[in-house]
Amino acid sequence: MTDLEQQLRGAPGAELNRKALTTALAKRAREAGLLDVAYAELDSPIGELIVFVTPRGLLRVKYADEPVEGVLAEVASRVSPRILRAPARTDAVRQQLDGYFALRRQRFDLPIDWSLVRGFAGGVLRQTARIPFGHVRSYGQVAAGAGSPRAARAAGNALGSNPIPIVVPCHRVLHADGGLGGYSGGLDRKRYLLALEGSLPA
Repeated sequence: MTDLEQQLRGAPGAELNRKALTTALAKRAREAGLLDVAYAELDSPIGELIVFVTPRGLLRVKYADEPVEGVLAEVASRVSPRILRAPARTDAVRQQLDGYFALRRQRFDLPIDWSLVRGFAGGVLRQTARIPFGHVRSYGQVAAGAGSPRAARAAGNALGSNPIPIVVPCHRVLHADGGLGGYSGGLDRKRYLLALEGSLPA
């Protein structure tokens, strides 16, 4: 960092200036057709989330302990490298997630961009997206719904790589005996989400 950058960071109102610059840059990029993926952070009871949206809808929800470099590389290579922090473009997603955690919302009303999902995994995640708040399904049930009743293990793998956790509620999928199974965000988060919804198994 140069001396000038350090002075600017330490100057009164530097944070405000940085936010204004980010907003202006995002606006110019959008007007020039250079903003394909917008992202912004969101504080939540289960840690910071970063949401990524495209003109087609919600693309990705990142947990705090996922390496950001890996997520950015995946989005850049599979969707577009034109990624920019643009909070205004993510407002609808962040407001609905806030409402969910505050128990003001039981259903997400958001368009989904499935660009990071392929093949059988897409069918599994679309089935999972239909599981209502407060309900659970087994891995076998979502596999059957996706057209492969014997593919419970493959369904588990698809759920483990779900790019849109919480909104596509893979936490609502359990073992047939009620065991929690796995969760990409960690079992503590899975327990929290199930308890929030009143469906944590005994």
